[in-house]
Amino acid sequence: MNDIMIGETIADKVTGTPLPTIKVEEPTVRMSFSINTSPFVGKEGKYVTSRNLRDRLYRELERNLAMKVEDGETADTFLVSGRGTLHLTILIENMRREGYEFMIGPPKVINKTVDGKQLEPYEIAAVEVPEEYMGSVVELLGKRRGQMVNMEASGPEGTTLLKYKIPTRGLIGLRNAILTASRGRAILNTIFDSYGPWAGDLSSRDQGSLVAFEDGSTTSYALLNAQERGLLFVQPGQDVYKGQIVGIHQRPGDLAINVCKKKAATNVRSNKETTVVLDEPLSYSLDDCIEFIQEDELVEVTPASIRMCKNPKISKRK
Repeated sequence: MNDIMIGETIADKVTGTPLPTIKVEEPTVRMSFSINTSPFVGKEGKYVTSRNLRDRLYRELERNLAMKVEDGETADTFLVSGRGTLHLTILIENMRREGYEFMIGPPKVINKTVDGKQLEPYEIAAVEVPEEYMGSVVELLGKRRGQMVNMEASGPEGTTLLKYKIPTRGLIGLRNAILTASRGRAILNTIFDSYGPWAGDLSSRDQGSLVAFEDGSTTSYALLNAQERGLLFVQPGQDVYKGQIVGIHQRPGDLAINVCKKKAATNVRSNKETTVVLDEPLSYSLDDCIEFIQEDELVEVTPASIRMCKNPKISKRK
């Protein structure tokens, strides 16, 4: 029965009494999904067209009631709304395992305007953390405009349960940050609370991106110079394309760098190339990339790779 939806009742048409419908909470976070436009499109995935992407997203609605899908400004862009970044990240991970290639934009909180006032969604965050890491966790929650609701001893001896009311946008990337601060020993659970007044600006990334200057394969010679400008995501021999984010700039603002430059050939023998020592590149997960990107950046998702790049549409407007 293809036309039966979750929450509907199958009963006798004469004497049957339908069960109460399930109330589903409204989405609080939205992300854009679009076709892969990088030079590497089609090399690692099976489904790459807008029709493939559209069919898969709308098919998800048949079993995922808390999710909403809308057509975007262009035929190859779709707006997907869900209950937080974790909800959407699970969908993204499932799709890449199924062979899909696509681009995703930065998460945006769905606000409301009531009587001329801007309201944003708030959630209750419950964090169970050992006492020795409590200070670091409290500091993280405070920086994200969290307000303590309750604190009590919980579970094993030396463990504290913290309850905070925090804006949904403050939860973006918080789970990984808390796990890092507690060395993986903290547990975070969240639930939607209500819409409330705008909490003010949150501290954003104060470092720019290192952006590849041209297409090509990275070299040790070029990366040795590039790592003086910041932390890198790539290693020697890795294919990159123009506009791909290859590292974190140590200063505000983006910097275009050439990570494919080869050492000029001379008649003088040198062992410098063989003794180059490069720093270990950063390894970012899907969650890390979603938290990292800014308004003018995208995450390229394929079955084999996760890359970040500048949004060519916004770059052209600039």
